[in-house]
Amino acid sequence: MSRDTLWPRAIILVDMNAFFASIEQYDNPKLQGQPVAVTNGDAGTCIITSSYEARAYGVKTGMRLPEARRLCPSLIVVPSRPKRYTLVSRNIMAALEDITPDIEVFSVDEAFLDVTHCQRLHGPPELIGQMTKDLVQEISGVTCSVGVSGDKTTAKYAAKLHKPNGLTVIPPWDAANRLSSVPVTELCGISKGIGNFLAQYGVLTCGDMQNIPISILASRFGNLGRRIWYMCQGADPDPVQTRISDPKSMGHGKVMPPNTRDNDQVLTYLLHMCEKLGARLRCHHMEAQRYFIGLRSYELGWLGAKGNLIAPSNDSQLIYQLGQSILQQHWQGQRVGQVQVTALDPQPSKQQMDLFLQEQPDHSAINQAKDTINQRFGELTLAPARLLHRTKMHDVIAPAWQPKGPRDSVE
Repeated sequence: MSRDTLWPRAIILVDMNAFFASIEQYDNPKLQGQPVAVTNGDAGTCIITSSYEARAYGVKTGMRLPEARRLCPSLIVVPSRPKRYTLVSRNIMAALEDITPDIEVFSVDEAFLDVTHCQRLHGPPELIGQMTKDLVQEISGVTCSVGVSGDKTTAKYAAKLHKPNGLTVIPPWDAANRLSSVPVTELCGISKGIGNFLAQYGVLTCGDMQNIPISILASRFGNLGRRIWYMCQGADPDPVQTRISDPKSMGHGKVMPPNTRDNDQVLTYLLHMCEKLGARLRCHHMEAQRYFIGLRSYELGWLGAKGNLIAPSNDSQLIYQLGQSILQQHWQGQRVGQVQVTALDPQPSKQQMDLFLQEQPDHSAINQAKDTINQRFGELTLAPARLLHRTKMHDVIAPAWQPKGPRDSVE
């Protein structure tokens, strides 16, 4: 098929290269070409990401710092700066709208672009892919890898083939052939569990998928199964999702020092998460009645439960009181390493109240004053006494981060 022929569907996946570490190297030229690891705060011991120079030594995301230093004694450790990373990401995503308005922000460092309708304006998809790479570097100063194909899954697979700073094009008419020998678990969205299920039917590579009927996957996984059947044949039907859906939950969590058993320390972390969640709900004029509060134990998993307030609220103190009650019932001092507070049914605030519900304390005036001060002078400038002398707790980027709306936050 001619290079000048318009593709029936053209999807680009932009994947930033070692995004956080690349920003640190760009902001501090002395770090360029050096093995850099970004950790979860000044006293952080877990590696969030690392530069390609560090990866050459075997340093990986999620690795503990002592192990990383054994692999790479010259490793340069930099504490994360989530606000800086999200600012750069917002700038990149906004700039990409100059290429096409059909953008799906997949994560803080990834985005899908549907350029099907831009081909007459910008040229063939491979040219638009190079245009995208150039624009990202111009806006942010850092590089990205780009995959171009006729569907989202193949484009994402293509983007990881030549990292860093690669551009890989798999035309839609060649996608099935290019994927045929690829293990099914190499594709985004196919976990080891799904891979094990497929292996029972002799499906180990994407090419094997054509040997089983779509009904086998549909009966086991529903619509996801149907999509997987097409994904493996280079024809993922999933569209680029341009609309950011309202969150079905909103939460904040924090990793605590390993083996934490001290009640006061746990309550300090719990209160911090309740304050962050309450402020975030209020910022977006939302409230919730049902919450999950829990602590993650090394041996027992999550210790906690779902609980209800008397009525929907975004008041941090009411959420904290609910959390205290739940932890008293479900935590007996076991070693824990993480706290989580999640609003399970966020909804617009100021809805009609049930006439027969017991009235809750009204702290709206206090919360408004507190939010005004903290938005101007920084988070927790005005805070409960328990948090004023807390150990500094660094924020991280939420997994479901989006460039605007309720998801535009760090945890």
